[in-house]
Amino acid sequence: MKILHVIQSVNPQHGGPIEGIRQQARQHKLQGTIVEITSLDSVDDNFLAFPNTPVYPCKLTFFDNIFPVSLLKWLKLHHSRYDAIILDGIWGFHLLASWLALRKSTTPYYIFSHGMLDPWFKNTYPVKHLKKWLIWPWAIYPVIRDAEALLFTCEQEKLLARESFWLYDCQEVVIDYGTEGIPNPEEDFSREFLDQHPQLDHKQVFLFLGRVHPKKGPDLLIKSISLLQKEGHWDPAKMQVVMAGPADSKYARHLVNIANKLGVYDSIYWTGMITGNQKWGAFQAADAFILPSHQENFGISVAEALSCSLPVLISSKINIYTEIEKCRAGLVELDDLHGTANLIRRWLALDQNQKSVIRRAARDCFEKRFHISKTSESINRTLLRGMIAKKRTHDLPG
Repeated sequence: MKILHVIQSVNPQHGGPIEGIRQQARQHKLQGTIVEITSLDSVDDNFLAFPNTPVYPCKLTFFDNIFPVSLLKWLKLHHSRYDAIILDGIWGFHLLASWLALRKSTTPYYIFSHGMLDPWFKNTYPVKHLKKWLIWPWAIYPVIRDAEALLFTCEQEKLLARESFWLYDCQEVVIDYGTEGIPNPEEDFSREFLDQHPQLDHKQVFLFLGRVHPKKGPDLLIKSISLLQKEGHWDPAKMQVVMAGPADSKYARHLVNIANKLGVYDSIYWTGMITGNQKWGAFQAADAFILPSHQENFGISVAEALSCSLPVLISSKINIYTEIEKCRAGLVELDDLHGTANLIRRWLALDQNQKSVIRRAARDCFEKRFHISKTSESINRTLLRGMIAKKRTHDLPG
């Protein structure tokens, strides 16, 4: 089988979707499936090199900045080379261009929503949501209506997607989503990380890893440390919150100011963005992973933490929280100040034997529910069913 992914950009700084595609491509290759990518990047962008995964950039002229005509033409010319096409993301004219190219073809296409239909965005940014309504009826709705399926990473994401727009009609399919996780769970990467950050050696680390964005609730984490310190539950000499994400944004500077005002600046340690062995070392050096997010359709970093046998302290707005609770692989609370502080309170109240049980459950949860092999197998099953259904429809007389 040969699959094409269509995405706005393959720039790794854009976060989860493209990293998921990269990992899926490696896993698909092991199963004999070929994956290729086309995007709205320029041919001279410096992030297009994907090992064993061809990338076809389709921003070829100035006019592609207005509407991706080059992508539309490319898909019309090449779509028959693929057994199925997956459109990644909802918001972007790559969706409309793909629909215009594929709607009369026999090549089935699918859409991965990647959490972009969560009603959190509607409720948090109502003005932006009104602007989205201006394009939804003619540029988005017809595309999801005509797709073989709209793909979701969990049941909760599927149910929430129905609440964003009343004009909504599509075939919904939940995919078993996952990630590769730590390359070798038996290898110790923590020393490499701690050698780079000796201030963290022998500290009880609560790790926040990911994009530093209001959606992920880092302000709640900083404010909860202030609250716990006043209660006597937080010892800044022995404990640290590690913020492993880009620290040079306006919002990151805002968080530093909050920490200063609340008197917990010394309890917050910024590593900047970390990848590879440094990332795995951070997971292994931590006592717990914490993410008090207001919205998360899946949470790749949560699954990565589980792969490192690291318990996860998360909000109930992360859509896989029910799986975490069933596996007893962490703790779950509301996405507010009380809930975030309570995550840490409850964790600190556990003894070492109780923590060890949760650590073993974390790795087990990853293996059973969130390993990348389950994603590629689930996608292949879904695409094969769609291909068979499309062929039957095409072969009908008349």
